[in-house]
Amino acid sequence: MFAHARRHATAGELGEAVSQVVAPVVAHDALRMVGTSPTSDVGSFSFWHGVEPGLGRPWLLDYFAGAEPFPIEDLARWPIPAGAMGGSDRRFEPARHPLAAHGVGSQLRLLLRDARGIWGTLDLLRGQDRPPFDDRDVQRAACLAPALLMAIRGYVKAGPLAPQSAAPAPGVFIVGGDHTIRTATPPARAWLDMIRERQPNPSWTSEPFMAGMAIRAREHARDPHNPRPLCVGPSAGYGHWMVCQAAPLDDGSQDVAIIIQAAAGEHLLTCFGDWYELTRRERQVLAHLRDGLSRKQIARRLELSTHTVSDFLKAIHRKTGATGRDELLAALIP
Repeated sequence: MFAHARRHATAGELGEAVSQVVAPVVAHDALRMVGTSPTSDVGSFSFWHGVEPGLGRPWLLDYFAGAEPFPIEDLARWPIPAGAMGGSDRRFEPARHPLAAHGVGSQLRLLLRDARGIWGTLDLLRGQDRPPFDDRDVQRAACLAPALLMAIRGYVKAGPLAPQSAAPAPGVFIVGGDHTIRTATPPARAWLDMIRERQPNPSWTSEPFMAGMAIRAREHARDPHNPRPLCVGPSAGYGHWMVCQAAPLDDGSQDVAIIIQAAAGEHLLTCFGDWYELTRRERQVLAHLRDGLSRKQIARRLELSTHTVSDFLKAIHRKTGATGRDELLAALIP
């Protein structure tokens, strides 16, 4: 799994690599692992194995709509952040659970987290002809969390630090109340083409993702206590650090505008710092470097010695693999 995470691989290879690591510990028929960062409201990328589009599309929509069992906010409060459902559990009847109608007999979800926050989820499925997941499976799955977290971080850090080509201009999708993309600007189509070419997700996930962002945007509009939908994706999956946001149109319709563009400013700096595990001081130094300050100016601004600033920069270079200031700036300024 780690070898695949550290090099460019196809969606099938990445999903299969995760499944091969998990299968000896917890047997399953299908798998989805979502990677995110504590900053993003929705998953930034995902790996799939054994999931056909007919099952994957409704599964992904239910994920965004919050209709799946074991919501992330519930799992985050549990000592062991994992749970299983299926078998004789009435909540998994076809009329109650969307996946049961597609031949799924049980589901296990594991939250991937550490002291710094939530980094994703692992979902496993078994067919109706297999014994359902039980408490032992939950315990075994929980033991995999550190290795899966390491693989997710390895995948992100394996991507190019600085983009290898110019990003498309900001693009806009309009998604209707029926979950379909009504229209898209040419730059939006360019982003979609680039994502489909590079992303670890199956190609059919793009439209359910857009529909899911629209669902979250409508929920936020109805109740501002719900988080505003935000996805910041790493260059490993998209060729550029990418940000996607959504908001309903103010025209009385159910249409939602989704803006996709190269990540910049605080969105980029925060997510970049999360994945590369930068400290608060390292992030401050990096922010001033991005703003064009010299080493001496950064030292004065932060009331530090130039030697201390140099030590912080060395630590940033070590963590990111950057060869110098120019490469760091190329990564942080789209």
